[in-house]
Amino acid sequence: MTTSTPAAFGAAASSTAGTIEVADSVELAVVERSGFVESRHAGAAVVLSGDGAVLRALGDVTAPVFPRSSMKPFQAIAVMASGVVLRGEDAAIATSSHSGTQKHTDLVRGLLARAGLSEADLGCTPTWPGDSATRDNLVRQGNGPAPIYSDCSGKHAAMLVACVQNQWVTNGYLDPEHPLQKRILDVVERFTGERPAASGVDGCGAPVHALSLTALARGIARIATSKSSSPFAIYREAGFLAEAVRENGWVIAGPGLPDSIAIERLGLFVKGGAEGIMVASAENGTTVALKILDGNLRAATIVALSLLADAGAVARSDVDLLAPELKLGVFGGGQPIGQIRASYV
Repeated sequence: MTTSTPAAFGAAASSTAGTIEVADSVELAVVERSGFVESRHAGAAVVLSGDGAVLRALGDVTAPVFPRSSMKPFQAIAVMASGVVLRGEDAAIATSSHSGTQKHTDLVRGLLARAGLSEADLGCTPTWPGDSATRDNLVRQGNGPAPIYSDCSGKHAAMLVACVQNQWVTNGYLDPEHPLQKRILDVVERFTGERPAASGVDGCGAPVHALSLTALARGIARIATSKSSSPFAIYREAGFLAEAVRENGWVIAGPGLPDSIAIERLGLFVKGGAEGIMVASAENGTTVALKILDGNLRAATIVALSLLADAGAVARSDVDLLAPELKLGVFGGGQPIGQIRASYV
């Protein structure tokens, strides 16, 4: 195994490529206060049909983006294709960006126990849980941040299980030259049909690969439409993962969070990622991938759902009913005086 360090890996990637240019983006959403547009979110978005045809392109959908946590479904499939049986909640936690509740961390600990490992083996960054009640309880107990509370700990635990099962070294499992990371890259290329324009280090320390929004949408559509009865092993695993996400929406994010709400209420395959990335796929395979250039996710879900509604993949009335739960209100003096809304044309 080579000894390239994450720092060198990331530095090389950052010097060779960049994401969508401001001039090649469009307005996707606005923040409206008292009838005045206070802020604008620019970016790009693509909508694909179930058979992969481009239904709509807003901005440059060929420039590379780092999918960040929207790449987790590909990483989970690579683990499953390595012989690790993940079903139901176990599959969901492997592709989650969870809020660190007790139920989430119990699932992560369960995966680690399968491999005879402990929290000390996790390579993700120690963090506080995103769930405020869990965080407050930790403070009262005199405890602090820990790797298991990272929103990526489920992914890392699944990766470690794959290493143990295949007798790959667990020390350095995040190195891009590690057998598991090479398998993940192969899965990414196979499902998206595109070789990454660049590679770097994600916030949790794992490799992340830059893809066009079109390729990202294509890969997510292939996962979301896969069947657990497929005659092809890797697509069977993708089918099991798609089922797990749709049936266990609470695992993917957490109580009251946009990804979980959209999955539970609309039956979608949804996965947000840091720096303004969102992917969402409907039952018929219609799929949206978008990037908000300023990196803020607050408008990403409503933009993705609106695009799916425009394409006829979900009912507009269902999106309208769900919208109040996405915390899109703008307040002044404690009173609602505006909203965050999709504004693309």
